[in-house]
Parts: sequence; structure tokens; C-alpha cells
Amino acid sequence: MQAEAQTLSRPHGGRLVDLVVAPERAEELERLAGSWPARHLTERQRCDLELLASGAFSPLTSYLGASDLASVCERLRLADGTLWPMPIMLDIDEDTLRAAEACGHLALRGDDGNLLGVLEPREAWRVDPLMEARAVFGTDDTAHPSVDALVHRTEPWYVTGPLEVLPRAVTPPGRDHQDLRFTPAALRRHFTDLGVSRVVAFNTRNPMHRAHHELTVRAARETGAHLLVQPVVGPTKPGDIDVPTRVACYRGLMPSYPAGRATLALLPLAMRMGGPREALWHAIIRQNFGASFMIIGRDHAGPGQDSKGRPFYEPYASQELVRRHQDELEVRMASFPQLGYVEDTDSYEPVDQVPPGTRVRTVSGTEVRQRLARGEALPAWFTPPAVAAVLADRFPPLSAASA
Repeated sequence: MQAEAQTLSRPHGGRLVDLVVAPERAEELERLAGSWPARHLTERQRCDLELLASGAFSPLTSYLGASDLASVCERLRLADGTLWPMPIMLDIDEDTLRAAEACGHLALRGDDGNLLGVLEPREAWRVDPLMEARAVFGTDDTAHPSVDALVHRTEPWYVTGPLEVLPRAVTPPGRDHQDLRFTPAALRRHFTDLGVSRVVAFNTRNPMHRAHHELTVRAARETGAHLLVQPVVGPTKPGDIDVPTRVACYRGLMPSYPAGRATLALLPLAMRMGGPREALWHAIIRQNFGASFMIIGRDHAGPGQDSKGRPFYEPYASQELVRRHQDELEVRMASFPQLGYVEDTDSYEPVDQVPPGTRVRTVSGTEVRQRLARGEALPAWFTPPAVAAVLADRFPPLSAASA
């Protein structure tokens, strides 16, 4: 699995978008926006705005328009033909829309009221949540968290237009783990400073267990690339382990990699749990951060089971979709089968390649969360010591917690 390029991957679409205004313009917008109608952004919208502004969503320069949305839903492409699989939308209520259209501006504010950006409304249309859900997620079953959000928590109008973003939207003061926060441009500079031109990215929303560690070690070795561990710290799936606990686990695990060969960087992405489309989206985003390779695993970004107890997506559908569009990407897929623990050899092996009759043990992320909720210890073969120590501290046994 060798790459031809000897430089960091170019941004998707050819250039890295930057929507952050200069300090003088930010001050001017602060003064003007006091009288403008406002949309107080949800956590998902707050993450989307940050990644739009920083260029992580390159080539997007704003939220999708109606023609782009229709094209993304139908053929995983923007209207101009550029590969893009996931709608990035701003939904608002009708009163706010009418006020913004009359004013010519919409202030985008955080939950603390601070101004994050300004949108000039140029296009608005009614949301069709069921159409979008079926097209993007392949289902209208509200057991899917993004379908549930579309159907039950989406305002009735989409709006888009030219977008200006304040610096605080990308580098908010006082945010936790600032040393692990990188814009695409900053992470590219970090790799350049290290003399790195090949990067293999790993996406996760769970504490990393031993199989994850083994997977990332193998990927770095087989690609000859610097490892980028880039956990998602925006909204993920209801019931996931909280961000502070997960970040503590990641920090504890990083010294197990060779010095100078791995980087930990947090990604403020609001996951859609969209399976194959999300995997392709993740690959594009990592290309914008300079990655040469993206690890796509079994059931990548899968939301679990539908209301009838069946998986929403086939286990290797994500790998198949990314492979289908590989020629349009500069980031290459590093695909691996599911690894399981073989007790006889004290090693992790592909579960579909071990000899018949061999006992292979696996623990799912769901089982991890259930064990922690019950105060049960995780098995030593499953959890690296550094991760186990954090989880034991954050999730003490029930008997200790009730003492």
C-alpha cells in the first residue's frame, strides 16, 4: 500500500477555504449585528460553522443551496460535479427568515449570545426532511439519530448566502484542550515542521481499545506514514462516552506510539452516523487536513440497528463506496477487516482469517458503554492500561460510587 505523492494531499477542490474575517472586519460586524435578527446555533450548527470557516469542508464556502442539496442527495456531488456526499445546511424558523430577508443580514450566535458569523440571505426554501433522510441515510426510520434530528428537530426553512465568520468561531477563548485543536492550515504546518509528507488518519468516537491500537500501528507501518489520531469531539451518537473522558484516554494512549511518529488532533465534527456517505465525507475532510491515507474500518460511522433490529448499513459498505470514488480523491483508503483477540497467541488477528475452531474475542463499543454503566471492569486483553486507568477513574464500580 504505497502512495505516489511525496507532499501533503492538496485540499479537495484544489484550495483551502478560509472564511475567517480580519480583526477590523470582526469589530465592524460586532457593531452592526446588534440590531440584526439572529439564529442561535445548535451544537451541530456550531461545529458546521467552524469547519466551514477553517476550510475543513473545502471546497464549500457556505451552506448548500437548493440545487447543490438536490445534487448531493441524488448523486453525492455538488451541482458543479464536485464529489461531496453530505448536506451542510442551516435551518431556521420562518419569523427569523422573514426578518433576515427584510434586513439583508442574519447574525449567527452561539448559545452564550456571542456573534460567530454573519450570513447574507440569498436563497431560502422549505425543508423536506423525509426526502432528505431517505436520500442521504437510506431510511426514514427515526431509530437513526440523524433521521430523528431531521424529522423532529429541524426548523422548516433552509437558508444560504455569502458567509463571513469571526475568529472566535474557529478559536474560541477558553475552550478545553487548546493544544490539541488545529485548523487544517495549522495541522499542515505542523506536519511540514515535522518533515512529514505522508499521513494516515484514524477517525474514532470511542475510547481506543487494543484492537484500535493494533490497527493504527499496522496502518502506519504498511503505509509508511505518520499517524494522525483525529477523534471526533462534536455531537456523535446518543449514549457515547463524554468528550473529557475520551480525550483523557487518547492522551494516555499516545505515548505508546513511537516518539515523533503520531499526532493527536481533535476534530469538532458533528457526526451524522451516515455509514458509507459519512465514510466518504470523513475521507474528504482528512484530505483537507493533509492526510495521504484514511483508515476505513468495518461499519464505519454506522448508527447501529434500526427499529426492527437490523443494521442500517452492511458492514463493509463504507469501504466499497470510498473505493468506488478513489480516483477522485488524493487521500487513499487504508482498509482493514475487523480484528479480534486470539487468546492462544495473545495477538489480534482478522476475525475472518483465523483457522476454524479458533476462539476469537471481540468487545463492541456498545458493550464497553454497557459495562461501564454497570461499573464493570473491562478485560485486560481488550483495554490498554493507560485507557483502563482513565475509565476506572471516571467510571468507578457501582459499589464504590454508592458508598
